Amino acid sequence: MVNIGEVLSRYDGVARAKHIAAAGVSDFQLKAAMASRAVSRVSRGVYAVPGADPQLISIRSLPAEPACVTAAQFQGLWVLEAPSQPHVALTHSRSYPGFVCHRSSAPPTLMDTVVHSLRCLPEPDGLIIAESAVVLKGLPLTGLRQRLNGRNDARERRIVAGIVRLARFLLRRAGFHVESQVNIPGMGHLDLMVDGRLGIETDGAGFHMDRTSFEEDRRRWNVTTRLGIPTLIVSYPLLKNHPQEFIAMVRDALHRLSAAA
Repeated sequence: MVNIGEVLSRYDGVARAKHIAAAGVSDFQLKAAMASRAVSRVSRGVYAVPGADPQLISIRSLPAEPACVTAAQFQGLWVLEAPSQPHVALTHSRSYPGFVCHRSSAPPTLMDTVVHSLRCLPEPDGLIIAESAVVLKGLPLTGLRQRLNGRNDARERRIVAGIVRLARFLLRRAGFHVESQVNIPGMGHLDLMVDGRLGIETDGAGFHMDRTSFEEDRRRWNVTTRLGIPTLIVSYPLLKNHPQEFIAMVRDALHRLSAAA
């Protein structure tokens, strides 16, 4: 028998009747949960567990889904400043007073959340959400760049490029020759190339959102290895919190390459 509490937990404690039914919860189970006060009806067709987030209840009662910076908060991403009004995703063009409305698929994916944030928020706010999606959730930068390839996405592409700026700054300050977005035949573009010998990729978070991204990263790494271009995969927390460790790692890798030559 399906556990209604587990079903609601998948929706952060607030779910619509159609989603509850689709998960296999019967009307009898729902009524029994309500009778025991394990679940309550908070609006027409919307049910929640005790202590559920009031903002999420108000959003799903519209009905809508969290979007942009509001979705980033619920997904555990880094947010510089909480919004004065909740941002919501709608599949139609109607708007609601007190909410910032985004036309989007519902619920938005992690990629949707990042793209909405980059397009909607001030540059620092959008950048920190994008960085955290890469670092915490493994969102591949290659996929994000592909999503932001439209004529109107120049600002967003510039913000995404900021994710590799810190690595480039640290390397140049340490005296290395650094090239950005170096084209590698058969691979694509490498984020950074140090002294013409060592590659740096900044979007390796150790895990990935989907199998396709996982396989694409492995293919890219295999190409650089076959071409004799060793590549270090570095994370944003390493660059931000341990810059000297990052520089020491690069120096050691270059030293070993020189010794092996």
